[in-house]
Amino acid sequence: MALWQSRWTKSLNKDVEDFTFSLSFDKRLWKADLVGTCAHLLTLKKIGMFNSNEMQILRDAILDLNSSILTDPNIISDAEDIHTFIEEKLTQKIGDIGKKIHTGRSRNDQVAIDFRLYLREEVCEISSLLIEFRAVLLSLAKEHIDTVMPGYTHLQHAQPVTLGHYFLAYDSMFERDLERLGDLYKRLDVMPLGSGALAGSSIPLDREYTAKLLKFSKISQNSMDAVSDRDFALEFLFFASLTYLHLSRLAEEIILWSSQEFSFLTLPEEYSTGSSMMPHKRNPDVAELTRGKVGKIIGNLMDLFITLKALPLSYNRDIQEDKPLVFSAVDELKLAFKVWIGFLPKIEFHKENLKRFAEDSFLLATDLAEYLVLKGVPFREAHKIIGDLVRYCEEKKKNFNELKIDEWKTFSPFFEEDVFDLLSPEKSVNAKKTFGSPNPKINLKVLETKLSSLESLKEEWEERRKNLPTLEELLSKFL
Repeated sequence: MALWQSRWTKSLNKDVEDFTFSLSFDKRLWKADLVGTCAHLLTLKKIGMFNSNEMQILRDAILDLNSSILTDPNIISDAEDIHTFIEEKLTQKIGDIGKKIHTGRSRNDQVAIDFRLYLREEVCEISSLLIEFRAVLLSLAKEHIDTVMPGYTHLQHAQPVTLGHYFLAYDSMFERDLERLGDLYKRLDVMPLGSGALAGSSIPLDREYTAKLLKFSKISQNSMDAVSDRDFALEFLFFASLTYLHLSRLAEEIILWSSQEFSFLTLPEEYSTGSSMMPHKRNPDVAELTRGKVGKIIGNLMDLFITLKALPLSYNRDIQEDKPLVFSAVDELKLAFKVWIGFLPKIEFHKENLKRFAEDSFLLATDLAEYLVLKGVPFREAHKIIGDLVRYCEEKKKNFNELKIDEWKTFSPFFEEDVFDLLSPEKSVNAKKTFGSPNPKINLKVLETKLSSLESLKEEWEERRKNLPTLEELLSKFL
């Protein structure tokens, strides 16, 4: 019999039972459910609902159930959902004492606490992977701090940059993602237990005490909002979508750069595949699947947005559909980071090809315009002079390096012999003065700041992870 079926005279229709069944996916919340249940039982003990002997019996039953699930996760079956399974198994073991477990609690606030407990732990694990991935990017940025290459706008040659600057650009994206994750954690770190079905409880539960046991920084302020709030799930899915989108952009660079037309890199064999028909192929499957999988994550975000868009207060069964969406995003994001942490450092970048493309002299057109500006020519006039010069070179099939000083002076008397000192990609990047530019000296300072910040963030997230409650810790308080 379902937990809610006490006044029912007929069994639930089998098709409806299958339609509403959630154990297939919410069973992964079993650890969180045991932790939340322990905190709830300790709160009930505090107000005299359980005596010491009963708490000892409960402790032994919970330990036994925890051990059984760890030994064989497949025992989680034959229940409407994970919350029902846990309560029924404990009641089967200890009889009438188990019937008091749900005192002052609804599955509505139980689901809410379990979901938050689960996601807090996953967010900490994802932060660790994100930090490790950023460390890979920063290591590559340092290694290639002065490896010149062409920069692109509209996928056309634009100006010389460095490969290190590219990696710093991607790190900036993931740096913002990590900031978003930290901001999300603040709103995830709210304790809803004690809100009941929607209107709290007449039993004097000490919610602050429960929050302290579960190490939440604050408690929810409105019982109706607490059981129906899934903003934290939406925020997580947005974080996951944007983070995976950033991975997808990097993946597209790798796909392009691994093509023969670019030849900027060679893919590692252990992270690429061949063709069943064409023996010579080395395919960028990791990058392509990353590019493809992001659609699923964004789709999950849109799915939950649509699920929640017109729900009245408070809890509605529609919200059950939040968990598969979040679980899927958690799994995809964690796996992607694990793959990319191993994949990226093994890519062989071809410095000679990067430099060869960077030596396209037209990449220096902007530098030459700024050269004239520093000589006193208004920028718009300088822009036209260099435009005319480019057209002249195209007509004569020359590049800037092949021009004589007389040819330069034909376009402007401000050109002097020192113009030849500008005509290399290395000189271009080293001439940059603005903070945030690809100048290697500037980037080394940026890199130093990022590495220091990353170390602090690592310690901050590790502290959060260590502060999460454990089943063993809570059970020790039963005695």
